[in-house]
Amino acid sequence: MSRLRHFISYPPGIYESMKTEFPIFKTKVPGVDKIFSLNDPEGRKEYFLAKAGTEIDKIRMYLKDNTFVSFLIGKKNSGKGTYSKLFMEAIGGDHIAHISVGDIVRDIHSTISSEERKNTFIDFLKKNYRGFHSVEETIDLIEGRSQFSLISTELIVALLKYEISTMPKKAIFIDGFPRGFDQIQYSLFLKDLLGYRDDLDFFAFISLPNAIIDERIKYRVVCPLCKTPRNLKLLATKEVGYDTAEQKFYLKCDNPVCNNVRMVPKEGDELGIDPIRERLETDEQIMKKLLALQGVPKVYLRNAIPVDRVSEYADEYELTPEYAYTIDPATQRVVVTEKPWTVKDNDGTDSHSLLPAAVVVALIKQVAAVLDGETTGMER
Repeated sequence: MSRLRHFISYPPGIYESMKTEFPIFKTKVPGVDKIFSLNDPEGRKEYFLAKAGTEIDKIRMYLKDNTFVSFLIGKKNSGKGTYSKLFMEAIGGDHIAHISVGDIVRDIHSTISSEERKNTFIDFLKKNYRGFHSVEETIDLIEGRSQFSLISTELIVALLKYEISTMPKKAIFIDGFPRGFDQIQYSLFLKDLLGYRDDLDFFAFISLPNAIIDERIKYRVVCPLCKTPRNLKLLATKEVGYDTAEQKFYLKCDNPVCNNVRMVPKEGDELGIDPIRERLETDEQIMKKLLALQGVPKVYLRNAIPVDRVSEYADEYELTPEYAYTIDPATQRVVVTEKPWTVKDNDGTDSHSLLPAAVVVALIKQVAAVLDGETTGMER
């Protein structure tokens, strides 16, 4: 199949605006008045079909005989993994895969855990690795040193190609590449992956304010037993407790096997984005660089909408809620209230954050348009 026919021509003027501000994608659909629960799979299934059923059918039909490779481009903690997994939930996971570069790096030793897998991997490297160590030296490094001291960009590219080669009949979302400017500039890296497989490549850009990432981190908690993550401010569990000694509210894990164990924050999370601020700035610059790359179709995902424009573009249940807690003086029980979460975007504008499922509706509709070679349905 020729990949040239998939190049998208956006309306005049819209591309320049994307360099500074992503357009708002309208998830509000005329005639769809039902309020869906977006925190459970059944509710999301109905929601996706109601909001993007036509596009879901188009994508499913396309994936019967075709594949694609999408590069998810966004800042750390922008939701790349969440969005790709919800896309798979909506479309069906039989023909779609998610590849995390971080997981590949962490699991590199298991890639050569058996002699058979090792020999297969060596044969693949001999054909696809382009770097300054021999294949034999590279294998020795993998087997003998910490992964953090040996993973070069050249090897990451080869590992990505290897993972892609194991999924010949699946569409793929790649999460975590490119991460550095060297991975953009030279033909050995990003350009070597674009077109590596004879199918459609496109970028999916994710835009969200740093304030959202900051509070996602600061209020994040995790179950010490099952490791399920939640957020005290943004994703409450059914049961909430109050520690009278510390005068703090806390979440109890919903997993029945954990017996309402108290969820706890990760060490350092109270610092928010401060430890990763430099990384976020680099991610932002990489995204701006790639926005200017010509000849590759692009999808634009925007997490936050100005408060004064929300009613035009989204339904209220699609907005991320903010949870607050008080103690009922009469019963001494915890009372939970919620309202749409308001944050400042990077320009200081009051904005509401969309729930992941709403962002995925924008992803589904734009991917369907990319596969058809059409312009997207974005509106400003």
